[in-house]
Amino acid sequence: MKIINLIAKSKMYTANVFFVHGSWNAIDDVNTLVDVGRDPAVIESINEVSSGVGKKRVDQVILTHSHYDHSSLLPVIRNIFDPVVYAFSSYIKGIDHILEDGDKIKIGDEMFEVLCTPAHSSDSICLYCEKEGILFAGDTPVLIRSPDGTSGHNFIQNLEKLCSGNICKIYFGHGDTITEGCRELIYESLRNIRKSGLKKKVLACP
Repeated sequence: MKIINLIAKSKMYTANVFFVHGSWNAIDDVNTLVDVGRDPAVIESINEVSSGVGKKRVDQVILTHSHYDHSSLLPVIRNIFDPVVYAFSSYIKGIDHILEDGDKIKIGDEMFEVLCTPAHSSDSICLYCEKEGILFAGDTPVLIRSPDGTSGHNFIQNLEKLCSGNICKIYFGHGDTITEGCRELIYESLRNIRKSGLKKKVLACP
C-alpha cells in the first residue's frame, strides 16, 4: 500500500488529502482519496500520481466527516474523476453510499474497517487496517492528553478496539503522521477518558 498526502505543498487552509493505492497498482486495487479538502491544487497532484495503467485515477472517495475543510472540493472531484463516494453522513450532496460502524471497505490493496467515532462531529469516522496497523483518524481526537471534555459510547468502544490492535501509523486530518508509540498514545487517551468517568455520558451513533 502507498499513501501520499496531496496537500503537502498547499498554501491555503485545508485538511490533509490522502491518495491511497496498491503497492503494485494491480487492476483490482482501489485507488482512494481519504477526504478531498478544499484546495483545487489537489487536482494537479492527483494527475501526477502513478495510479496504474488502464485504471481510473480515483475509484472512490471516503470522507472522514462533513466539515468544509475536508469535503468542499467534492463536486469538482466528482465532475473530473467520477468516483464512488462514501461517508457516514447523509447530509453531504454527492454521497453514493452511507457507511455504518463496522463496515469493511477495500482501500488500495488492503481491507479497512469503518469505526464510528462521534467525538469531533456526529458523523466522524476512522478507517482502520488491522493487517498493516494503519489508522486514518480524520479529526477524531484519538490523542486525549487530559481527562476533560465529553466522549460518546461508540467512540469509547472503538477506542478500546484500537487498543487491542497493533497501530503502527496514524494519519490525521491535520498535521503530521505519527509513526512511533501509536498504541501507547491511544492507551493514554483511553485512560484519560476512564479517569473522567465519561462513560456515563452516552452519545450513540445516529
